[in-house]
Amino acid sequence: MPAELLQSNLPFPVRRGKVRDVYDLGDSLLIVASDRISAFDVVMPNGIPDKGKILTSLSTFWFSLFADQFENHLLSANVDEYPEQVRAFRDQLVGRSMHVKKATVVPIECVARGYLAGSGWKEYQASQTVCGVKLPAGLKQCDQLPEPIFTPATKEESGHDQNISFEQTAAIIGEALAAQLRERTLNLYKKAADYARQRGIIIADTKFEFGKLPDGKLILIDEVLTPDSSRFWPADQYKSGQDQPSFDKQFVRNWLEKQVWDKTPPAPVLPPEVVTGTRQRYIDAYEKLSGRRFSA
Repeated sequence: MPAELLQSNLPFPVRRGKVRDVYDLGDSLLIVASDRISAFDVVMPNGIPDKGKILTSLSTFWFSLFADQFENHLLSANVDEYPEQVRAFRDQLVGRSMHVKKATVVPIECVARGYLAGSGWKEYQASQTVCGVKLPAGLKQCDQLPEPIFTPATKEESGHDQNISFEQTAAIIGEALAAQLRERTLNLYKKAADYARQRGIIIADTKFEFGKLPDGKLILIDEVLTPDSSRFWPADQYKSGQDQPSFDKQFVRNWLEKQVWDKTPPAPVLPPEVVTGTRQRYIDAYEKLSGRRFSA
């Protein structure tokens, strides 16, 4: 098992998220995906070796696949093409970093759901809605929805993102931009879900982030369609009315749910079998979707 990289250390202004270290290079950004893993909005004390490389490889795959239809922030994932001042740190960057355009982040998590799972299932049981979207009666856990739905959430600096309605989204960012986000989110989700289904994976739901360039153009940013930001289910094992086996970090959540832990820091250390099991699930997702072998 390779060593994990829990934190990069470059001499540039940095903002650290749960997984990514984002360095400000002046007119552009450098995003480094660490091997940290979070669950229930808490970062685990140990990570998943190669996780950052898998997430980066999958994001760059999707960015390339849909580049002609959905403009994104990626400039390069090749360290040799990065600005000269960062190339000296290639040992921390190769395979797990992206040099990207600077954009003003739209403060909305753009979630698309094609199946009734997670917080959506919990809300449906209480109100027969998900983020204000009325759904048919009688749906079961993990049922496919009649049509994918846009279920936005707030972007919180700490703690849980909060599910909100389209109307609340429009009140925050304006109706025209909210409608644009909904259209792009659902369009991209449908294209990705169709592609993935042909490769044996159901994308039950996923979240996107968008940013605005200085000229006002809206582009995809951050990661896209990874096991961290999506629910990936094996299509050949799908059965509605129950939890699904998955290629995402639900494996970690399931283990944590069985522990005596109140979901506040510090989190318990993940045991070796959870670490190796999670790593293999992420690799399986990447290889199935991209058609490529993962090489660390």
